[in-house]
Amino acid sequence: MLFNSYTFIAFFIIVISLHYLVKNWQVNKTVLLVASYMFYAAWNPPFVILLWVSTLADWFLARRIHVEDSKSRKKIFLAGSLIVNLGLLSFFKYGGFLVDNFSAFMALIGVNYQPAAPDIILPVGISFYTFQTLSYTIDIYKGKGKPWHSFLDYALYVTFFPQLVAGPIVRAFDFLPQCEKKKEFKSSNLSWGMYHFVIGLFLKIVVADGLLAPIAEQIYSNPAQPDTISAYAGTFAFAGQIFADFSGYSTCAIGIAMTLGFILPENFRYPYAAIGFSDFWRRWHISLSSWLRDYLYISMGGNRKGNVRTYINLSATMLLGGLWHGASWTFVVWGGLHGFYLIVERLLRKVIPAGKIWERKPVKVILALFTFWLVCITWVFFRADTFTHAFDIIESMFGLQNASMLSLRLKDLAISYFATIVILIIHWNMRDTSVRRVTEKMPAFLRIIILAAMLLAIVTLSGDDRAFIYFQF
Repeated sequence: MLFNSYTFIAFFIIVISLHYLVKNWQVNKTVLLVASYMFYAAWNPPFVILLWVSTLADWFLARRIHVEDSKSRKKIFLAGSLIVNLGLLSFFKYGGFLVDNFSAFMALIGVNYQPAAPDIILPVGISFYTFQTLSYTIDIYKGKGKPWHSFLDYALYVTFFPQLVAGPIVRAFDFLPQCEKKKEFKSSNLSWGMYHFVIGLFLKIVVADGLLAPIAEQIYSNPAQPDTISAYAGTFAFAGQIFADFSGYSTCAIGIAMTLGFILPENFRYPYAAIGFSDFWRRWHISLSSWLRDYLYISMGGNRKGNVRTYINLSATMLLGGLWHGASWTFVVWGGLHGFYLIVERLLRKVIPAGKIWERKPVKVILALFTFWLVCITWVFFRADTFTHAFDIIESMFGLQNASMLSLRLKDLAISYFATIVILIIHWNMRDTSVRRVTEKMPAFLRIIILAAMLLAIVTLSGDDRAFIYFQF
């Protein structure tokens, strides 16, 4: 069930009506839990069983971790949680990838090994809810919280439908306390929640799917090497598409949760205005980057064990972050490039002296544009299906190609470059604020005009029901 579908609109109207009509909070939460299972089952009903497995395993293992006095026994039960969750994730997401790479390795040493195709279906959202449930057991193991008293609350935390399949990745002890008191109806929650929902749909349907996806697909679905101008246009289009698509989903999720009285964490903070890559990862997919920082990078030692170990930890974290996105070496390279950028940034900070020059606005703008360009280089590997095609596009972007004619029409080139400029300007001007703060300063009539324009564009361009990009992760 997609947010950008009429089926979801009908589903949501029923859920929110029951949410505020039912007066018993326990019944209310039960309705939300059942609705969340129905929402997930709309893709593939049998995969609800995987949700149950993760939910039950972490609920009972977390309680055992908490009551055990022995550190070694705590580790055993934590290992059980890791094995269950990462085992399911590895089988469904990386099973085929491992088989293919093992076959390639055998061929490399002269052995012709051709196993039957595993034909494994990837459950929607498994990467997201796996990290979410793991954070619960890890936090209890680290003593950051106690096992929650209500299984109903915990089950709702794991399956809460607005963010179930593509985040934001929510921490248990941020969400569970919100389950203690009944959510009373507030018109401000409804209005701001729906405002966020409309913005999210506008980003997805109009910007990502309507404007930019067709341009990116012309470059990345065509095996021919593009010319330089078109290579940049296609890559810029994808950069805008993936931001609008994923931040659109997160904005919808935050808005839907808000209408129900729940608060979800911010997941994007205008990342294309980032100055450097530390700043980029504080703004892009914040719930994942903070998860990797807290549960992986810091657990490996972070920056506490010297420079060399810090660089190794950064590289490993970003490589695994790349692999989290997809079972392909192109994703690993994408993550590796970001790790490399972060290491170079740390080295430069050590050798370049601080000064007022770095605080000047023109310098900041230049650094932000340079960061965006380097991010776009990494997006090539994220989007391309093969290394051959990725390197063809990279060659074109560096002017190392012999294309004699444009790969894209002038109209598509104009749309891509103009949309990129608009996105960069918006991100720069919004980098230190939020939509809500800006909107609250607007006259009421202007808010109504903007909302009406977005709704008109959504209705005009809706109909494809194209899935969100991050559903595949």
